[in-house]
Formats: sequence, C-alpha cells, structure tokens
Amino acid sequence: MENLTSLEQSFFVHPCQKCGACCAYFRVTFYWREGEPSEHNKAVPPDLWIDNGNSLFRTLKGTEINHNPKCHALNGTIGVSAKCRVYENRPSPCRNFEASYENGQKNPRCDEARKAHGLPHLNKTDWIKK
Repeated sequence: MENLTSLEQSFFVHPCQKCGACCAYFRVTFYWREGEPSEHNKAVPPDLWIDNGNSLFRTLKGTEINHNPKCHALNGTIGVSAKCRVYENRPSPCRNFEASYENGQKNPRCDEARKAHGLPHLNKTDWIKK
C-alpha cells in the first residue's frame, strides 16, 4: 500500500474486509493472558473464548470446531463483507496473520483458507487502488 497517496488510501478497502476466510477456517489458540484485562492489555472478551483444558492457552469460540469452524466474533458474509466485532481486542494470532501480498509476500495459509471458501488467491494487484 506504500505506493498509494493518502487520499487513495482513505478509499482503499482492505481485502480482508471482504474476505473473512481465515476466521472461518483456522483454529485460533492464544496465550491465556490475552483474555485477561489489564492496564496494558485490551483483553479478548470472555464470551468469545473457551479454556481448552490447558492452563496456558485459550481458544476463540467457534474455531475449536473441526468441521466448518467460524469464529464467533466474525460478522458478515465470507468473501463479500466480513468484519471482526472485537477487532481492537483480537488475540495475537489474528493480529499477526497477514493476507497474501499484504507486505509483498505470498502467505500460503491465507491462500489455503480462501481456497476452502471458493475464493481466488490474493495477488499483488489486490493491494493497488483500482
């Protein structure tokens, strides 16, 4: 996105806002402290995670399902308009997941999730204002 002007960036729709495939494909497990509010941490809301039996980790509800997982925080329609209702409080696996070519490199995991939902892989031109 560095080749866009600030005006173009203000109209640019991030491909993830139309996608949501990763939120309905992968299990999301995170360190337990990310679910505990503190002065330095915006916690994942307790209604969105389950204790998975390991005192160190928690899992986002809906992603623990093996068949057709879907995070309970995902709103919208996959591939059309998708939004995380706790975007500012999402756990580190979600924060660290990058869409293919978001930073110039292909992400096979993004491609895998999109393929599972019948969506085409992202490419470099998806990051250019059309």
